Amino acid sequence: MDPFLQAAIEQARQGLSEGGLPIGSVLVRNGQIIGRGYNRRVQHGDPMAHAEIDCLSNAGRQSTYADTILYSTLMPCFLCSGAAVQFKIPKIVVGDSVNFPGGESRWGRSVDLLRSAGIEVIDLHDPVCIDMMKTFIAQHPTLWNEDIGI
Repeated sequence: MDPFLQAAIEQARQGLSEGGLPIGSVLVRNGQIIGRGYNRRVQHGDPMAHAEIDCLSNAGRQSTYADTILYSTLMPCFLCSGAAVQFKIPKIVVGDSVNFPGGESRWGRSVDLLRSAGIEVIDLHDPVCIDMMKTFIAQHPTLWNEDIGI
């Protein structure tokens, strides 16, 4: 398994152990993790505390993101996709797009937004990520629907 996706999975498990959603993210530069995060919406009562946003916040200020890769256990929503576009992150590696293919609206899908901005999106279809989210959704459908804005 990709060690950086494994690190994102560890972040997702941390969120789950705290009563939150199992979504994790890491930001990588030159083979080193420079930021880690997980979905903390429940823990912080903060609707903006998505895993990728938490990860970027924890990475701190960066003079550039042009040489980074963002890993996420789940396909990013519009909020997190917008952050990747804003900071010109060139590549996103995703563990699961089965349970959530990304945000969808009348304007299109979040993955289309990423690709139209020149961001390479690699979907690993990782069985650990897929099973972890599938189990969570089955056990906590109301919380999941709140997270994705349904």
